[in-house]
Amino acid sequence: MEDSLRTGISFGLTSAVITTLGLMVGLQSGTHSKIVVLAGILTIAIADAFSDALGIHVSKEAENKHTTRQIWAATISTFLAKFLFALTFVVPVILFTLSTAIIISLIWGLSILSILSYIIAKSQSEPPWKIVGEHLMIATVVIGITHWVGDWLGKLSA
Repeated sequence: MEDSLRTGISFGLTSAVITTLGLMVGLQSGTHSKIVVLAGILTIAIADAFSDALGIHVSKEAENKHTTRQIWAATISTFLAKFLFALTFVVPVILFTLSTAIIISLIWGLSILSILSYIIAKSQSEPPWKIVGEHLMIATVVIGITHWVGDWLGKLSA
């Protein structure tokens, strides 16, 4: 796979998992509102996908070593990976109770992150447990902090 596409897809998927799960867990623990969580997911899918794509675009331009085609390939693949993958988290929220949807989303997102991390580790001839563990630890910290912040804000508004 072309390096620019690999950059966009791996960045977009990772960002979609961590930001969407963090947002979902934080909003759920703070509001317990299905509509608020859905609005958050859609906001992430749109605004954050554009933001991440522009961030990759500017970053690649700043490196001053990529063709225009490579820059746009990274930009578009980042947007599509982030946008489309973030939208997958809408499905469980629509189909299940919010607490069940959060559990399903955590399993789904962390599984995708694990698979991506495993592929990266194998491509770099690194021990998969090390890369997968590192990425899951970071995701878990983000999810834990957003849960705590959501709980804290929920208590303030009570």
